[in-house]
Amino acid sequence: MLAQNHLDWPFFEQRHRTLAEELSAWTKTSLAEHDANVDAACRKLVSQLGDAGWLKYAIGGVDYGAAANDLDTRALCILRETFAWHSGLADFAFALQGLGSGAITLFGSPEQKKKYLPRVREGKAIAAFAISESNAGSDVAALQCEAKLKGDVYEISGEKTWISNGGIADFYIVFARTGEAPAAKGISAFIVDAKTSGLTIAERVEVSAPHPLARLVFDHCQVPVSQRLGVPGQGFKIAMATLDVFRTSVAAAALGFARRALHEALSRATSRKMFGQNLADFQITQAKLAEMATEIDAAALLTYRAAWMRDQGQRVTVEAAMAKMYATEIAQKVIDAAVQIFGGLGVVREQTVERLYREIRPLRIYEGATEVQQLIIARGMIKMFQENA
Repeated sequence: MLAQNHLDWPFFEQRHRTLAEELSAWTKTSLAEHDANVDAACRKLVSQLGDAGWLKYAIGGVDYGAAANDLDTRALCILRETFAWHSGLADFAFALQGLGSGAITLFGSPEQKKKYLPRVREGKAIAAFAISESNAGSDVAALQCEAKLKGDVYEISGEKTWISNGGIADFYIVFARTGEAPAAKGISAFIVDAKTSGLTIAERVEVSAPHPLARLVFDHCQVPVSQRLGVPGQGFKIAMATLDVFRTSVAAAALGFARRALHEALSRATSRKMFGQNLADFQITQAKLAEMATEIDAAALLTYRAAWMRDQGQRVTVEAAMAKMYATEIAQKVIDAAVQIFGGLGVVREQTVERLYREIRPLRIYEGATEVQQLIIARGMIKMFQENA
């Protein structure tokens, strides 16, 4: 792995540097080849991450086994960057434990936290975040899944799709329209156990970089009021607050992929003989490597600025969007350049750079596509300008 000089930046405290060292040592010896069955591989990874203690960073609240009472965004980013360098599936397994339980950490009642967070931390319960629908992806306010209050239960009906961990999760954070107000103000959030009657896995979705993904159907699925997160109509706020934390960590995962691609490109360029010299001796190759390294550092600065700001208690909607947009876009560019440096070998199935090429592409879409991040950034800047005009 390339030297982690960025850990010397003032964004980090010594505990973050210690975490990075310990994690780097563990990943080198403990992340073995995955099971060919992606469901089995993810279950094994979640259990492994829990046993090793890494999932204590995916939740908040020391009373529930967390590393700290609040989610440490910088720690989340270090973990995701490191896991992504070694294994996209390990990054996925860790990230979904955090994203899938993040709403409970941030908005759950003490009873809800006690019921779910210790099991998430131990790797004994797999979490999922169910917000997307076929006609409501980036436009969360357009979702149609409904939850009607009937006595002391909510009856949920509708569908969710592209749900990561769909089919293997033990519980889902489900966002449904409860009708307190139009659009975003009429959405609530619920914790729905996977075995709840009326919840079925209608379809498993196959994607280019395999991981558990599914379409869920809710058919008059009855969920107790006690499983609602926060107050009615607070669902959009819960979703956005959760994404503000984990959107920055998506940028960190992209960094991990990009750094691995640069490492592979350097290894190839310094060993591949061509026209009597190494590929790295050509100025055109050096220019490409320089561009890759510079863009990775720029993305890292944006990523860890957003993480640091969030850990200082600042609102980071715009900064997280900048980090997510830039890091995922340049990671795609860096990985593409690495494939080009490898030539024909770069598109051979299961070569590291070929795998990275498939793994990076979804990051430019999930948790808000690049174009949505551009809207968030622009609207934030316009609002700031108008407030200070």
